[in-house]
Amino acid sequence: MNKIIASADEAVRDIPDGATLMSGGFGLCGNPENLIAALHRKGTQGLTIISNNCGTTELGLGILLKANQVKKIVASYVGENKVFEQQMLSGKLEVELNPQGTLAERIRAGGCGIGGFFTPSGAGTELAKGKETRMIDGRLHVLETPLKADFTIVRAWKADTWGNLVFRKTARNFSPMMCMAGRVTIVEAEHIVPAGEIDPDQVHLPGIFVHRIIQSKNLEKWIERRTVQKKA
Repeated sequence: MNKIIASADEAVRDIPDGATLMSGGFGLCGNPENLIAALHRKGTQGLTIISNNCGTTELGLGILLKANQVKKIVASYVGENKVFEQQMLSGKLEVELNPQGTLAERIRAGGCGIGGFFTPSGAGTELAKGKETRMIDGRLHVLETPLKADFTIVRAWKADTWGNLVFRKTARNFSPMMCMAGRVTIVEAEHIVPAGEIDPDQVHLPGIFVHRIIQSKNLEKWIERRTVQKKA
């Protein structure tokens, strides 16, 4: 039951070229910094990444993109990254855009075994091209399919040795459902405690969905755009 792994490099050792990878966080908030760095060191190629976005030009998942390790991105937001823009416009990077709520629900569907769902988001636009549509309550809906991954990497605020997780604020947006939708879930945690120390009512994700845990080290906790109040 103890799922602690010695290092980030060991935790990602079996992620192969061509794998589909879900990565938690929201923008740069809650990024699994150690696991992203380990994948960069490993040099895994041809990744399909499912995430809210792809980091910035120099940070987050942008590290993998800049190193030409990414083949395809499934995301809802693609700003803040000049390399992303260049690779997409040149045809080097395959991009699948989703409305943010649709992306979250597709991931949840993948983790819950739901075969698909109809949503009005994106209906009648380029995003619905080639997809089944249906009129529901007088409104056009488009069929969206579930998303799953070979591996999921996330950062939790706290984990116990069994893999029960607590996330902190915005970092919780996508991470719990991504853990459910990944065949193998790898977690880096800021705090690791013995099993039983987390109040069951405070658990955001039960340990049954977690396979490996590492201790986060030297976190930079990146900020996309630092905004400070102007002096009066």
